[in-house]
Amino acid sequence: MGNPGVCPNCGAELPPKARACPECGSDERTGWSEEADTGALGLPDEEFDYEAFVRQEFEGEERGGPPRWAKWAAAVVLAAFLAWWLWR
Repeated sequence: MGNPGVCPNCGAELPPKARACPECGSDERTGWSEEADTGALGLPDEEFDYEAFVRQEFEGEERGGPPRWAKWAAAVVLAAFLAWWLWR
């Protein structure tokens, strides 16, 4: 097939006799040949649903760190200590 002039992978202009894209590295074997297949890459469809992606990836996972009530309790204790220290 040869050099297409513009990289179909990243859109960079290709030098006339380039065997690979100087920007992304695509070549006839990996990026601009008709035999190159992107089906196995797991790329999202044109109609990508971000909310569904977030639910799929993060649903049910617990976040790290202390619970919210522990943060509030620590803030109250710190405020009480600072008040006592300033007015003693």
